[in-house]
Amino acid sequence: MKLDRLLSIIILLLNRKKVLAQELADQFEVSVRTIYRDIETINQAGIPVVTHQGAGGGIALMEGYRLDRNLLTDEELATIATALRSLSTSQAGPNPELLLEKIASVIPESRSMDFDIRSKQLIVDLSSWGRKGQLEEKLKWLSDAVERTLSVGFTYCSPDGRTSERIVEPHTLVLKGQSWYLYAYCKQREGFRFFKLHRMRDVVLLERQPFERRAVSPESLPWNAEWLSPERSSVRRMKLVLSFSKSSKHLAEEWFGVEALSDSGDGRYTVTEYYPEDRWLYGFILSFGPEVEVLEPWHIREKIQELAEATAHLYSGADRT
Repeated sequence: MKLDRLLSIIILLLNRKKVLAQELADQFEVSVRTIYRDIETINQAGIPVVTHQGAGGGIALMEGYRLDRNLLTDEELATIATALRSLSTSQAGPNPELLLEKIASVIPESRSMDFDIRSKQLIVDLSSWGRKGQLEEKLKWLSDAVERTLSVGFTYCSPDGRTSERIVEPHTLVLKGQSWYLYAYCKQREGFRFFKLHRMRDVVLLERQPFERRAVSPESLPWNAEWLSPERSSVRRMKLVLSFSKSSKHLAEEWFGVEALSDSGDGRYTVTEYYPEDRWLYGFILSFGPEVEVLEPWHIREKIQELAEATAHLYSGADRT
């Protein structure tokens, strides 16, 4: 985990006068190139790190610099601790306990109990139910590729069943909704694309194809802007009106939120949302079974009826001998 490594490097530099880049690389099992990128990141964060060349050289904090123990408040440190625990539930990686212990070490003993309560009052478990297996492996490989700026090759399976071979420059891993995505520059499409990890297979790190990161700011959530861009105008988002039975009200609340439900006055509840029409949408509606009815648009209602009848025919055994 990069944050763990960065803070560990800072603590080492605070406790030691000087350290070699190769020593740090060996300790954290990364390349010397990665260590120097880390040092640049630390410098950009406002902590002055200098490198000394030649015999007796190494990496050190600027002479006279000391990290103020009060740089962060207890509440801010508790927020960091909560974020670290949350991140550790979502991907394979180093155990955060060592880093959490380092953070706790700067809290005076008189306030340690209050800090412990603050840092554990909110638990964010980003992991999926059941085993994650292959997803964890993909996250580990892709995180490594992003950090080392290595291109990645994989086969991508689109929602309509088509497959394509891709080579991309990975920039950012994104947890959006309940799914993991890779935001990367696709060499075949000559532009940034959003790839769902569950639709990627045969992921390979291309050790001989490093790349230079492009000018993109993840903080601006560019994938959201691209979804609404004119280039995607062919993806028509239509008004969808669904009617839920009283017994399935809880399902509608879980998916859309209690504010989205309107009482129809006949014991049912309606929800109005906007979605692009594709196979995912049909499957999403069918996943509610008989608990939901499509009110608008009419052609979607007819499509769901057609698919439901085909499913019923499949299970009726009419064509089986």
